[in-house]
Amino acid sequence: MPFRYINRRRLFAGMLVSATGAPGLVHAARSAEAEAFVASEGQKVLALLGDRGLSEAARQSRLTASMDALADFNRISAFVLGRHARTLAPAQRQRFNQAFRAHVQRVFLKQLAAYRGSQLRVTGSTARSPTDAVINSLVRVGSTDEAVAWRVLGAPGALKVVDVQAKGVWLAITLQQDFVSTIDNARGDVEVLIRRLESGGKG
Repeated sequence: MPFRYINRRRLFAGMLVSATGAPGLVHAARSAEAEAFVASEGQKVLALLGDRGLSEAARQSRLTASMDALADFNRISAFVLGRHARTLAPAQRQRFNQAFRAHVQRVFLKQLAAYRGSQLRVTGSTARSPTDAVINSLVRVGSTDEAVAWRVLGAPGALKVVDVQAKGVWLAITLQQDFVSTIDNARGDVEVLIRRLESGGKG
């Protein structure tokens, strides 16, 4: 992935923080709608990653459509900027959203590359509220089942994933840590991060 890896697994294993509040206040109920959403849309992405009958151009086109159906990029982009989200001018926000959307797709797809073509099995969920749930799943990799968790927000019919945990790492949390650090090191200049993403995440 084209951004700095800063001890992600050690720093963020087991954490669940999102734009909607602290993780500890959970409810015992499950969310059948969110479970069905992850089972359907998550499996589509894994199937496309493993479809060897597609040209690379066709794969990327279909993956982009599937990612748009799966994830709420606007909400994630606001979260990963942390406190700096309030400082962006409208033109900067538009540029950041465009660059971030492409960047997070690359990151997300590389995270899931090990699971390409695998079968996803939803094992349960925890509903934190009627519009906020964490979905637990197992993805078969070879002869091993690996745990992947999905943070889903929204009402039935308008569900979107806002974070994914694989190998103990929450993706949006990791991105926020990296992005806020980049901006802080640039003395609050968000342009430094935007240019980095526009160049493909390098530098």
